[in-house]
Amino acid sequence: MQARVASMEDVKEARLQAAGAGPQGRVFPTGMLKVFLGFLLLGVGLSAAGMYMARHTLAAAAPALFRPCLGSWGASAAGEGEEEARPEGLERWTRPPDRVEHAMSDEELLWRASFAPRVGGYPYRRVPRVAFMFLTRGPLPLAPLWERFFRGHEGRYSVYVHALPSYRANFTSDSVFYRRQIPSKVAEWGEMTMCDAERRLLANALLDISNEWFVLVSESCIPIFNFNTTYRYLQNSSQSFVMAFDDPGPYGRGRYNWNMTPEVELEQWRKGSQWFEVDRELAIAIVKDTLYYPKFKEFCRPHCYVDEHYFPTMLTIEAPQSLANRSITWVDWSRGGAHPATFGRGDITEEFLRRVQEGRTCLYNGQNSTMCFLFARKFAPSSLEPLLELAPTVLGFG
Repeated sequence: MQARVASMEDVKEARLQAAGAGPQGRVFPTGMLKVFLGFLLLGVGLSAAGMYMARHTLAAAAPALFRPCLGSWGASAAGEGEEEARPEGLERWTRPPDRVEHAMSDEELLWRASFAPRVGGYPYRRVPRVAFMFLTRGPLPLAPLWERFFRGHEGRYSVYVHALPSYRANFTSDSVFYRRQIPSKVAEWGEMTMCDAERRLLANALLDISNEWFVLVSESCIPIFNFNTTYRYLQNSSQSFVMAFDDPGPYGRGRYNWNMTPEVELEQWRKGSQWFEVDRELAIAIVKDTLYYPKFKEFCRPHCYVDEHYFPTMLTIEAPQSLANRSITWVDWSRGGAHPATFGRGDITEEFLRRVQEGRTCLYNGQNSTMCFLFARKFAPSSLEPLLELAPTVLGFG
């Protein structure tokens, strides 16, 4: 009898039987495999469907998720039915601050105010403004006169008030002084804190790029011409009005400290009135100064009266050609003493005001002029009533 040769199927079956599975065992694993594959396919399908839905949900939500980032640059990611945002232009960088209150320190403020365009001219229509900076301890008793001076000239001036930190003004919302009090610190006459206050005023005013001229006045100052005359005088001037002269006497060079060298030499030492008018270029030079300021702060004391020397000296060194070397604020020192004369109700007459307006001759843009002053001081609160009465006929406003 011929022996049968084992086929490949016989060998495979024998191996399965040796592993403990009979011929029927082949059916059970195959069925389980089909069930397993079914669940696997179902899982893959559900996973794919989930990914599809998630992708389309994220795509639909993307505009809402990214709108704040794009919006900061003026881009629009508005969905269907929403109004497309307009791209933001140059006005974002040129519009003045809405309010003068801020939380910047002096160091931060001076740094921010020192920013300046390096390209000449302005690529947009710009109406230059005059920044009137009131340096006062508290109330402004002559405010009604200034209100009349500013009336009808909105858009051509700005107002800033530096008072004691504890002072709270009570101007109504229709006043030009309403909420114009800047963050301030105590300023003492003859001390560096007085120059700090003036730099603080300049820095706040520089935040408005429309401000072109910066006039420092006190609560006892008055305008002696109408706004249009004042505006044109400043606008057409080729120089800024800072008094700076060499006084060889004890109240000039006699206050010089040799520790000021080498930044300030004796022959560069100048004296002048603290009441000034400067253009934007000189205002930036004042707020950005870190070379002369430390020297004056450390060595111009005591009895140096730094507010009479710091700006005149520094600007004479840095920009002598830009200075008219005179003040446009009239003051009377004829009565002698450490302070100028103060004028009250009995002093205010038409003759007196005419004399203030036309009392001397000076150089204006290199030519002789009889209009040498735009402002005057010191006027007591009692002078307000007669000033208001004479303003329409003598001062030209009211």
